[in-house]
Amino acid sequence: MDRRSFIRLSVFGVTSSIITPKESLASSSKDAGHSYLTQNSPGPWGQQIGIHLPRIGVLKEDSKTRIKVVTPHTMHRFDHYISHHIIMNEDFKTIADRMFDPLKDRSAISHFQLGNYRGRIHVLSVCNRHSTWLNHVDV
Repeated sequence: MDRRSFIRLSVFGVTSSIITPKESLASSSKDAGHSYLTQNSPGPWGQQIGIHLPRIGVLKEDSKTRIKVVTPHTMHRFDHYISHHIIMNEDFKTIADRMFDPLKDRSAISHFQLGNYRGRIHVLSVCNRHSTWLNHVDV
């Protein structure tokens, strides 16, 4: 590729990323079935849904929201375990996470304070062997 073509292509890439509407970019990232495994789209791990899909409990007190996330997966040291939970808002922006230590944590349970947040939250549970699993709840 010659220098002019490279510069022209670079300017086009930068310009298109600036003027591309957020909605068109977000729509592709929100297609969770292609980026994450879900109950309805478990990929090759259909038999693994029950132990990998994060379960979300919601508790509202005095206009504050707390959630408890449980992934009922055993922790087999570094051989097979849940590495972390990630909480994202409705735009798939990370708002909290918890990393697990498979040598110390006997189960994948995490608690999060969401404050006054209202809307959909997405929860990821990451397994070192069976990919990343997504579930959601409206709070």
